[in-house]
Amino acid sequence: MTTSTRLVRKSAARRTSVGLKIVMATTGVLFLLFLLAHMYGNLKMLSGQAAFDGYAEHLRVIGEPVLPYAGFLWIMNTVLVLAVAGHIWAAVQLWRRANHARSTPYTTYHRVQATWSSRTMRWGGVTILLFVVFHLLQFTTVTIKVGGSFDSPYDRLVAAFSTWYIVAVYTLAMVALGMHLRHGTWSAVQTLGWSTQGRERAIKRTALAIALVIVVGFLLPPLAIFVGWVS
Repeated sequence: MTTSTRLVRKSAARRTSVGLKIVMATTGVLFLLFLLAHMYGNLKMLSGQAAFDGYAEHLRVIGEPVLPYAGFLWIMNTVLVLAVAGHIWAAVQLWRRANHARSTPYTTYHRVQATWSSRTMRWGGVTILLFVVFHLLQFTTVTIKVGGSFDSPYDRLVAAFSTWYIVAVYTLAMVALGMHLRHGTWSAVQTLGWSTQGRERAIKRTALAIALVIVVGFLLPPLAIFVGWVS
């Protein structure tokens, strides 16, 4: 193989890797927007059953009569599933490329400026994926019933989060989500070219703030139910 051929292949590989990172960044931004909207909806339950059940019903009639009942939710869920598939595919491809990039392992390894969030990105992502499947089975398809069967989304939530192990699972998942968001937000900004050396500290603080807001926002309703503030 000539030197020019090797250079062309390396250049193509770099372009492909950049493309994969852009896929991860753009799908990550989409997830972040969805999480903020979902968190806002969950916080409605702190205003009482009428407010939360009214919000849940409103989501099902968005777009009527152009869309069928719950049509907006099906479209949104389809887009999110496709985005999840793209995010996972890009992550796996980048991981495989990183493993094949070197023919021999490093003799020494130093975690230079590596945070706990960055070191747990892969397993954190798997944890979040498993939780999302469980969450959909519990609150969307209602395949998993905890504390009984209820027509009211509010009653379903109260019954679930009155159970300690559901609150524990939810809390652990939100911690994993927060760590994933902290590093993922910073990484997405880097990939999309919005970061400079002067902005890096501010971007990292913003990423941490976003992660904290989402984690606290998602944990408020279940913890309020569990300690008896909401019933």
